[in-house]
Amino acid sequence: MRALVVDETGEGAVFRMADVPQPLRVQDEVLVRVIAAGVNPIDRKTKLGRGVSAAIPSYPAILGLDFAGVVEEVPYAAHPLKVGDRVYGMGRVPRMTGTYAEVVSIPSMSVAPMPIGTGFVEAAGIPCAALTAWGAVVDVARAHDGQRMLIHAGAGGVGHFAVQLATYFGAQVTATGSPRNADFLRSLGAQQVIDHTSERFEEVAGEQDVVIDLIGNVIDDTGTRSLDVIRRGGLIVNVPTKSWPTMAEEAAARGIRATGFVVSPDARTLSVISRLVDDGAIRVHVDEVFPLEQGETAHTRLGGGHVRGKLVLRVADDPE
Repeated sequence: MRALVVDETGEGAVFRMADVPQPLRVQDEVLVRVIAAGVNPIDRKTKLGRGVSAAIPSYPAILGLDFAGVVEEVPYAAHPLKVGDRVYGMGRVPRMTGTYAEVVSIPSMSVAPMPIGTGFVEAAGIPCAALTAWGAVVDVARAHDGQRMLIHAGAGGVGHFAVQLATYFGAQVTATGSPRNADFLRSLGAQQVIDHTSERFEEVAGEQDVVIDLIGNVIDDTGTRSLDVIRRGGLIVNVPTKSWPTMAEEAAARGIRATGFVVSPDARTLSVISRLVDDGAIRVHVDEVFPLEQGETAHTRLGGGHVRGKLVLRVADDPE
């Protein structure tokens, strides 16, 4: 099969197209013909030698977590998924080969039927980002009516789902973003939008119950500054791993609860997200689509920042 691979990780790593063996389906896995694959920051971090690169067992390696495609093989005849079903989900790179390829074999509990009215490209942009947002906003922060929640980088991949989910569950959402994304953030449900290029959010956000930190201290000490707006006993949820090593100590000194978050590829939660997409309660925004062969260009674009929503790789044409 055709796949986008790397022969090493690190600052000098580049993608190339290659013919590689098709993965063998085993145990509870579902074999899926990939039509589109989402591009996530963790993919780029891994390519650059961070992320989960230390666990890659051999090269060439196939990266990519998100996929949308068509089922080709199932574990047994009475399996809930059938050959020909349109599905999407999230894999576990590097424990298995990634989704930047024509075929993937994914555990059943990580595969869900696609939202009914959503195409493959849009569906491929949902799993990792939406599941991360759900975990941070719903499972950890327990978004609810009247809760005041600040979401950093609200127009990004995880952020644009976080804003929508927090709003859906009744929270009063403040989001940080660039001026060009102000109207976009309001359309997602943000009641207050803070221009991070001209305003210090800690001076204008007001007191918050929760901060969903999608930046950390890697940019302008965003994490530490967030503690200034959280009420005593409130909560900060930091998502980018290793972006704020001193979070726990700093938060505890202020009487604020703090936790990181790591996403799980859970098809049960993804099925709930599918229903919200079908109902029009949340939506995915795909900023740009690249053919698989231009994966390097897609990663360069992602690394440059300013992506609204998601980037997606087109792996194959839609089935007839």
